[in-house]
Amino acid sequence: MPTLLKIDVSPRGDYSISRKLTAIFAEHWKQAHSAGVVVERDLTKTSLPFVDLPWIAGAYTAPEHHTPEQKAALKVSDDLIAELLSADEIVLGTPMYNFAVPALLKAWIDHIVRINKTFTASYEGLAKGKKVTLIVASGGVYTPGSHMESYNAETGYLKQILGFIGITDVTVVLAGGTNDVVQGKITLEDFLAPLEAEVAALAG
Repeated sequence: MPTLLKIDVSPRGDYSISRKLTAIFAEHWKQAHSAGVVVERDLTKTSLPFVDLPWIAGAYTAPEHHTPEQKAALKVSDDLIAELLSADEIVLGTPMYNFAVPALLKAWIDHIVRINKTFTASYEGLAKGKKVTLIVASGGVYTPGSHMESYNAETGYLKQILGFIGITDVTVVLAGGTNDVVQGKITLEDFLAPLEAEVAALAG
C-alpha cells in the first residue's frame, strides 16, 4: 500500500502555517489514496543528537564490527532511514530560519544522509523513486523574480541534498509573507486559500 511520510519541523504548534499546509496535504493525499498510510514524523518531538565521533566511526565501519557505543549512536539514524526508505511520497513542512534550514531539520538531514544507506561510495543515491513536496513558510517573500529571491538558501540546499540521495522529483511550495498574517495585514484564511489549492492539487 502507498505510504506518505509527513515531516513537520516548526515548533509553533497550532500557530504554524507550515504544519497547517502539511495537514491539508495529508488530508487530500488520503482522499486520493484510500488504501494509503500516513506516517507522521514531528522533529520537535524526536530526539536528534548531533552527529559525533561514535556516529562517524560507526557509519564508516562494517556493521559486524560496530562497538556497542557505535550501535547506540547510529540507532536514531537507522530508524529515520528505514522510515524514509519505506515511504513512497514525502511532504516536508518547515519554516525558514535566517534564510536557511532550522537546526532540527539539518540534524535530521545529517542522520539520513549516510554512506551505504542512502548513497554509495561512488555517490549514487539509494533513495530513488520517491516524490517530495517541500512546503517552506517564511516571514519574507522569496518568490522567483522578487528582489529577495537570492536570499533563499533553503530550497536550493534541500533540493541539492535530496538529489544527492537519489530523490529528484521535488516540488517546492513557497508560503512566503507570513509576517503579514502576524501583523494583521491579511487573515490566516485569506493567506492560506491559494496555498491550500496548490497543496491539494499536488497531493491528488
